[in-house]
Amino acid sequence: MELQLPIRIDGRSGGTLRDTRQVTVIGANGSGKSRFCNALLKACGDKAYRISALRALIPIRSQDEKPLPGSIDAIFERINQLNPQVKNTAETEFDRLSYVMLMDEFHDLMNYKTRLLIGEKAEFPKTKLDTLVKKWQQVFPKNKVLRENGKLLFTTEGHDDKFTSLRLSDGERAVLYYIGAVLYAMPDAVILVDDPETFIHHSILQTLWNVIEEMRPDCTFIYNTHDVDFVSSRLDNQCIWVKAFDPEKKAWDYELMPRGQELSDALYFDILGSRKPVLFVEGDERHSIDSRLYPLIFPEYTVKALGSCDKVIETVRSFNDLQSFHRLESRGIVDRDRRNEKEVDYLLKRNIFVPNVAEIENILMLEGVIKAVARHRHRNEDDVFAQVKAAVLKMFRREVKSQALEHVRHYVKRSVEMRIDMKFHSISDVEEHMLDLVKEINPRGMYEQLCREFHDYLQQGDYMAVLRVFNYKQMIGDSNVSQLCGFHRKDDYIKAVLNILKGDSANAADIRAAVKACFGIDKK
Repeated sequence: MELQLPIRIDGRSGGTLRDTRQVTVIGANGSGKSRFCNALLKACGDKAYRISALRALIPIRSQDEKPLPGSIDAIFERINQLNPQVKNTAETEFDRLSYVMLMDEFHDLMNYKTRLLIGEKAEFPKTKLDTLVKKWQQVFPKNKVLRENGKLLFTTEGHDDKFTSLRLSDGERAVLYYIGAVLYAMPDAVILVDDPETFIHHSILQTLWNVIEEMRPDCTFIYNTHDVDFVSSRLDNQCIWVKAFDPEKKAWDYELMPRGQELSDALYFDILGSRKPVLFVEGDERHSIDSRLYPLIFPEYTVKALGSCDKVIETVRSFNDLQSFHRLESRGIVDRDRRNEKEVDYLLKRNIFVPNVAEIENILMLEGVIKAVARHRHRNEDDVFAQVKAAVLKMFRREVKSQALEHVRHYVKRSVEMRIDMKFHSISDVEEHMLDLVKEINPRGMYEQLCREFHDYLQQGDYMAVLRVFNYKQMIGDSNVSQLCGFHRKDDYIKAVLNILKGDSANAADIRAAVKACFGIDKK
């Protein structure tokens, strides 16, 4: 089936999509995505077929609204007209579909019985209801569908009770609806599915639509969706990104997404829908400080947590390689950890920000952050910071040697990784090369130099220098900053920083300025 694409916003023809069975349409709210889908479907003429679980389970259509040709509502009205003696008054499309399937089952069985009575050979009919039951049990293997006294009944493995569809969850009824509705689509239909994820649990979403697509290989499926995981699950998929709609021209700004890109589809689609430049950070979406703090510091960015620092660096590179297509700016943030200035400069040239502190927890220990929280809690900010600073310097003094050793370990590891990736002709060459590396790197000399530098920081009381080199996850808790600001737990202090940033107070501005200064970004 060929799909005629709508007119573009610059007046160009949209062209034609050929030989694709799956089309997913994505876009930010208000971008004109639903209107775009309507235009796609309108161009399909009598092959257009639209389904929506939300509309099916809730009585939305008014009695005066004329059903679309070929729709479940149209089939229902036709059957009602042919059988006035058993006229049905179902209110929802789901109930009308159930009635249509049972009436078809009745007529198929009656025709089979009639042919047997007049002596014809006839095979027992395979009805649409048979197919629905089979496909339902592929999605829900532990559930059974029964037909008794003109009703559909359901049972669950290990239970004897039978119940009607009224006791099914919305998700289970949505599955029944989607399977049944697609069975009634005309041959070679273009089926537009509005929000295919509605009511459906993610654990069965991919299985359900795989089953349905396999059931109707003659049809083309267009999915109007917000679910990026679902989009990435369609293996033979042409995705269309709708950016904007011009109601006067009745035209759209949209792009056909390139296939085979290195960046994961789910991540890519999620970002594109936001229309803002992107900031990739470490940690996870729910639990890490990074993903909660940085959106409040950099609200002009879409912040996406990716896990490891290596993933952030690689993703920024991949995303910027595609900038000619999406035209969005991409940057990243990784912890400084034990990187030297040369490594930091290398990352900065590749749009990766590195804070002037060792790790994300140290950002919350910046002088400007601590004083802002103290003021917010009506504490003497200078006294609070002085005590925290003394505690951090004391902790660092205790850990100087172990911290210096970890810095050396990091440098040696990086140096070996960079220098060992070469060809060797014999094991002797490897041994000689490794001996030369030890002499060149001089780990003991580096260790002693770092110890001297770290002691200088302590002697000078250089708090920022300590935060830059001190990797210590327990710093917030052991510094007593939470209690000094009037909290009982470390997590309460972290929440306080985030809650202040959610507002528009002077304290929020001071925290934001302190953090941005830590990245060498404008302080206002």
